[in-house]
Amino acid sequence: MSQLSQHEQWASKIGFILAAAGSAIGLGAIWKFPYVAGTSGGGAFFLVFLIFTLLLGYPLLIGEFVIGRHTQSDAISAYQKLAPQTLWHVTGLIGMIACFIILSFYSVVGGWIILYLFRAISGGLGGLSQTQYGELFGEIISDPFQTLSAQFIFMLLTIIVVGRGIQQGIEKASKLMMPILFLLFLLLVLRSMTLDGAIEGLKFLFIPDFSKLTSETVLYALGQAFFTLSLGVSVMVTYSSYLNKEQSLPKSAISIIAMNAFVVVLAGLAIFPAIFAFGMEPNAGPTLVFAVLPVVFNQIPFGSLFFIAFLILFLFAALTSAFSMIEIIVASVAKNDAKKRQSATWLIGIFIFIVGIPSCLSFGVLADFKVFNRTIFDIADFTVSNVLMPLGALLISLFVSLKIAKDTLFAELRQGATISKLFFDIWFFLIRYVVPISILIVFLDVLGLLDFLK
Repeated sequence: MSQLSQHEQWASKIGFILAAAGSAIGLGAIWKFPYVAGTSGGGAFFLVFLIFTLLLGYPLLIGEFVIGRHTQSDAISAYQKLAPQTLWHVTGLIGMIACFIILSFYSVVGGWIILYLFRAISGGLGGLSQTQYGELFGEIISDPFQTLSAQFIFMLLTIIVVGRGIQQGIEKASKLMMPILFLLFLLLVLRSMTLDGAIEGLKFLFIPDFSKLTSETVLYALGQAFFTLSLGVSVMVTYSSYLNKEQSLPKSAISIIAMNAFVVVLAGLAIFPAIFAFGMEPNAGPTLVFAVLPVVFNQIPFGSLFFIAFLILFLFAALTSAFSMIEIIVASVAKNDAKKRQSATWLIGIFIFIVGIPSCLSFGVLADFKVFNRTIFDIADFTVSNVLMPLGALLISLFVSLKIAKDTLFAELRQGATISKLFFDIWFFLIRYVVPISILIVFLDVLGLLDFLK
């Protein structure tokens, strides 16, 4: 188990925070969250999500940071070092498998963004009705040549950046892409909020309507709190292993959570006021970004430019998440050997692309191939989101609270930070009891054992 060389550390605190925030701020925050909030009551769902993020996501994020920085090792070696001659390293293996599967279908959506960006720049997305945009989306995702080519380009971009290493690859790209992402978002928000009728969108997002809050919505918000922070797959274990001891783990965790929440708010502010301003419904589902937003931007002066800006930030968010997902696998294979990193990244990236081909074809050639009424894309998504991620989060919460001595945890958290015994005791209580119980509730819901509540 190799210790990290000086070259395999983040060059700066902000570099780590931006990279980790980039991992969390992905399709979940910009694509999935708006349409889920749109179909789940808006403000009520958003409020519950924020509460769960602070009470459950924050403690677990710190837990992953502790494992990574304390061991300075990759996701599998970290658990082996803390619990030798046990099977706890399977937790890291589950994370690697989950990230592999996620990226295999995540890259498909990344490819869709590239195709839309190309069409938007070339002027091929203007002047259509909502129905026509829906038909266009269907045509694009069912075209095997277009989608596979775009998926390959997305993976190629990911491979090139991660192959360059932590400082020269992931950190440098994150420092460039994340500020641009925030600037583009602010630009879109300012435009959206100045539209006539935008106030209705603000009400929808910020005034909770608890009558629309069901047990199913609450459970989904609970799952989102974990999933939008890249928790449960040991990505944050890997990223924090590149940290020095001077960085405050609690402050880093709250910075990442604040950025993630900020982007979720920005996504809502960019999308919902515009949708309500033009009398549309926010409950369009997964096609909200691809079939509804183009209609909205079409009706705004210079709308095509704003839509291009939205697609660029969308692509940046997808890529920064992809970097973290392939990095956990590369780190475990390369073991800090700079010579191995390049070849490992290429081999792993190409293999992920190949495995993702069936998911890519799920909307065209393989559309009729279904298992339990789910396409291959849906099966991959369900397996990760509803099984591997909550299982990984459960194991990590149990590992931190049961296998690492409290004195060791307290000492690690105090490295680079000034925390009180009260803060530590509250954090430990949350990660030992509240987090695992909450995850078990999500599991029971997945298994259908809580259907009587709905």
